[in-house]
Amino acid sequence: MRAVIQRVSEGSVTVDNRKVAQIGKGLVILLGIAPGDTQANAEALADKLVHLRIFEDSEEKMNLSLLDVKGQAIVVSQFTLYADTRKGRRPSFTDAAKPDIAEPLVEAFAGILEARGVPTQTGVFGAMMEVALVNDGPVTIVMEF
Repeated sequence: MRAVIQRVSEGSVTVDNRKVAQIGKGLVILLGIAPGDTQANAEALADKLVHLRIFEDSEEKMNLSLLDVKGQAIVVSQFTLYADTRKGRRPSFTDAAKPDIAEPLVEAFAGILEARGVPTQTGVFGAMMEVALVNDGPVTIVMEF
């Protein structure tokens, strides 16, 4: 499981000219699933994320977590995080899980965040999405579980 986490002051996802997700302060999480990923990976990543101290305190130090700031999250499935660009000019995506494996894990991950106290929205699995965000900091972190 691979994630690109972006700390945002706002974020949204639009599909077919319809806004399907919108948040204020929080995280936009681009989530890639590999064939061997499991529910345990989703739980470990979610637990790490909700407690990761990447929000600034009153002294402008990264000491606060998503839970501390009462932030929100958008989870966007992104198989392209598993692109292999070593050969040729067209990326290969054979390292990404097939939709029947990936979709339930993306939904499970979003559900785990919600269960941990983070209001969470998602994009639309498999859809062409327009993801908009204002990266706060900027703070962007890549995580793998």
